[in-house]
Amino acid sequence: MIFSPAMLKTFEECPKKYEFIYVDKVSLPKNKYFFEKGKNIHSLANYFIKGFDVNKLEQALTSQELSLWNYLKSTEYFKYQLLKSEYQISIKLGENWIGGRLDALIQNNNDYYILDYKTGSIPKNPEYDYQTMIYLLCVDKLIDSYDSLNFVYLNLKENSNFVINFNSNLKNEYKIRISNTLAKINKYFDINKTIQKNECNCEYKKFCNTSV
Repeated sequence: MIFSPAMLKTFEECPKKYEFIYVDKVSLPKNKYFFEKGKNIHSLANYFIKGFDVNKLEQALTSQELSLWNYLKSTEYFKYQLLKSEYQISIKLGENWIGGRLDALIQNNNDYYILDYKTGSIPKNPEYDYQTMIYLLCVDKLIDSYDSLNFVYLNLKENSNFVINFNSNLKNEYKIRISNTLAKINKYFDINKTIQKNECNCEYKKFCNTSV
């Protein structure tokens, strides 16, 4: 199993919710439009950054999607050299695998940038979001040497960017934080789900009739 950022974030929010989603495979209806909007922008960006003609695809966008797209394609990062787009990454951390699918990895001289397109909001604490931590650790392993390695959240909703510069201190801290969460997940299932939690008000509450 490869632990994704969403899996670790869900467990931290509620172990029982994690169990419903990733063990019992219980799914709930989601806002189709929200996901279609993000999917359309990501697909368009993937073609555009690879150098394909996207004129016809642009014409199919809604006015809101077009506004988001116009900001994205105007950013300086789309002028840099593309290394990977919609690319699966993973590394082994201790006895577990962690990974995910990055939107794009680009290079400018010997500076590298992981791009993540957000049609909604960026994380509240982006420097320590599991997506940030996992992706930076994975790409750090992927690249032999670099002058800088950065994670860039492209906030299309607010036309702004948030950049995290990777360094050795963050690398050690990320490994510790992720390892601690993985240990909690393993412990949760090893001790028959006896970890206590506060009252949960998430969308899975109606399924949850037992204390965790």
